[in-house]
Amino acid sequence: MERRDLPERPGWRDEAERLGFTFADMHGQPYWDETSAYVFTLAEIEERIEDPATELHALVREAVDRIVADESLMDRMGIPAGFRDLVAQSWRAGEPELYGRMDLAYDGEGPAKLLEYNADTPTSLYESASFQWLWLEQQIAAGVLPEGADQFNGIHEALVERFTQIAAPGTDIHFAAMADAPEDYATVEAMAWAAREAGMGAHYTDLQAVGLSDQGQFADADDRVIGTLFKLYPWEDLFADEFAAHVGPSGVRMIEPAWKALVSNKAILPVLWQIAPGHPNLLPAFFHDDVADALAGRGAGKAPGFDAVADQMAAGHVIKPIFSREGAGVRIVEGGDTTEASADRDYDRHPLIVQGYAPLPVLGGFRPVIGAWIVGETCVGMGIREDASRITQDLSRFKPHVILD
Repeated sequence: MERRDLPERPGWRDEAERLGFTFADMHGQPYWDETSAYVFTLAEIEERIEDPATELHALVREAVDRIVADESLMDRMGIPAGFRDLVAQSWRAGEPELYGRMDLAYDGEGPAKLLEYNADTPTSLYESASFQWLWLEQQIAAGVLPEGADQFNGIHEALVERFTQIAAPGTDIHFAAMADAPEDYATVEAMAWAAREAGMGAHYTDLQAVGLSDQGQFADADDRVIGTLFKLYPWEDLFADEFAAHVGPSGVRMIEPAWKALVSNKAILPVLWQIAPGHPNLLPAFFHDDVADALAGRGAGKAPGFDAVADQMAAGHVIKPIFSREGAGVRIVEGGDTTEASADRDYDRHPLIVQGYAPLPVLGGFRPVIGAWIVGETCVGMGIREDASRITQDLSRFKPHVILD
């Protein structure tokens, strides 16, 4: 892996605007940044990113199976008691999943390490699946990249295929996102594009416009009944919403299914470590309440297996709320001192987990995080975000990548 300076495409911002990529620059700063790109070998992608991410996803499914059978784990995952049956039943019924994005720390040398799994409402889909592929094609055509240059990017094609697997031809699917949120709209439009190619009906609706009919069914602003809903609205937020009580009785099919509330939840990280301690692609992780005293030097850890990694955790660990977005609430602790912390404290009310610290590599003054995209149960592509900070945030830059052998 290397970060290589490259010339930008002439007029790419005008093209981005024409294509609806209206957030390529945000708040006066570049979000999409093609002044450089990350370069990989094919073997590196296949052996260090693709195969491990697919294996990790299988491990995640094993963790879900364990959690739904354990009331105490459901509690630690922050699932409200009134919705635990909904979550468990969606898993036991085999309700199919659609997509997710694993955030990985990878330095080009050792194994990639799972930082977290955004498996319910991950964004940056349009940039990953579409705009960076356009960048590759145009840079090859311009001679900036050689013929034969490639990209790990089968995301759109995999989504099309996945829709054919999880829905009957002609199924009407509503795609809902918050109004006036360009990144969210781009994500649902990328999804709807794939659904249409798969032979589905696709309708956009603002989340705020979704309501209930007199018969207790979900309906859009035009009073059309919503039979299948892709919602860019996290399950943990929906569980706190008055509409949540109507999900089961309404008969609506949700994409993602309710069991994904267990996956897009940082509390799954300690469960993964319990299942596979020492896994090369996992970092040690524990529930904060179990190890806080030990990390503060006030006794032994109460979590099984903590003593084996106590020195590693004391040297460096990260404290995270089980629910948060874009690095909010994250705190890096090294040698007992907080060395970096997010200024966004909006998620501080949630329980915490502690995870071993994996320093991100520094290339050109920036720290990249690999976003490995899972569609169905397989890793099918990736996107990269980078930041000068050690905590990836909402304005961290998106960088294209290329495979050169």
